[in-house]
Amino acid sequence: MPVPRIHVDQPLAPGMELGLGATGARHVQVLRLQPGAALTLFDGHGGEWAGAVTAMTRREVRVRTLRHQAIERELALRVTLAVGMPANERMDALIEKATELGAATIQPLVCERSVLRVAGERAQRKAAHWRAVAVAACEQCGRNRVPPIEAPVALPDWLRASAAVAANTRWLLSLDDAQPWPPARSGGDAVVLLSGPEGGFTAGEEAAARAAGFVACSLGARVLRSDTAPLAALAWLALEDHEPDGASLRSLPPRGHQPPRGGSSEAG
Repeated sequence: MPVPRIHVDQPLAPGMELGLGATGARHVQVLRLQPGAALTLFDGHGGEWAGAVTAMTRREVRVRTLRHQAIERELALRVTLAVGMPANERMDALIEKATELGAATIQPLVCERSVLRVAGERAQRKAAHWRAVAVAACEQCGRNRVPPIEAPVALPDWLRASAAVAANTRWLLSLDDAQPWPPARSGGDAVVLLSGPEGGFTAGEEAAARAAGFVACSLGARVLRSDTAPLAALAWLALEDHEPDGASLRSLPPRGHQPPRGGSSEAG
């Protein structure tokens, strides 16, 4: 059985003994691990720790850190994913898959056509729930850095603040007057990827995004759902990042046909 990975919501240090939180403890109990069983522990800030269970009761599971391993599984390209929130479980699934695919930061957005609308205390609760989803995804996929899941904000407010995001490349997934995928990158190690809600961005929202420096690009002729389009683009970036021998997917010859022409989506 693979060694279980458990996130710990506090900084870890060598030889540290601690009790696991409720979620981690439940995981260990379900697996019926016993004292001495090996674990991998990580605190979400880089690297992981070989660890072991030291005690287990119905109410508490205690573990000890053994040695630190400076293992990272992040993309070389830092991708900020800004998405018009899809409704209900679709947003949970989007957070999970975007975390697995390597998104560095996820920013939920409230747009004119958004079905899911949250603000204030409810927005903070949603963000806390999505952070837990991201932690679980990191435990599963092997990431040792948990991507920040920001509290939902209105698209106009985020666009005004987006100038402070360190990225020379800003892509808007769009169906209208858009470059085919893959678009040209402006250099640097960061990309901001903007995708809309169900029904897509309004014309005014698209215009505001373009005015903020976003370049429209299309994922093709098919209209993708709001939770499919950003994941398709992110998967392409992740595959390009991990292409063997540093080869770019852009340089690979077509296999019997031309590659898809970019990324369209109902997300804008």
